[in-house]
Amino acid sequence: MRIDKFLKVSRLIKRRTLAKEVCDGGRVKINENVAKAGSNVSVGDIIEISIGARNTKVKVLGVKENVRADQATELYELL
Repeated sequence: MRIDKFLKVSRLIKRRTLAKEVCDGGRVKINENVAKAGSNVSVGDIIEISIGARNTKVKVLGVKENVRADQATELYELL
């Protein structure tokens, strides 16, 4: 799954267009490598997101096309 879509589906970033801008701005890393919006994410990957003063690091636990809002946190684990 594309990283921009994963960020939106997991509700780490609310809108896919914002997720795409953040990725293309070099503020997202997958396993220590800078990720573009089209980079693939899979189970076990470590994602680092830097937006402003907020830094978030998560481990991917699942990849699904659609989930309900209350199930979104099951897709990742905060590190």
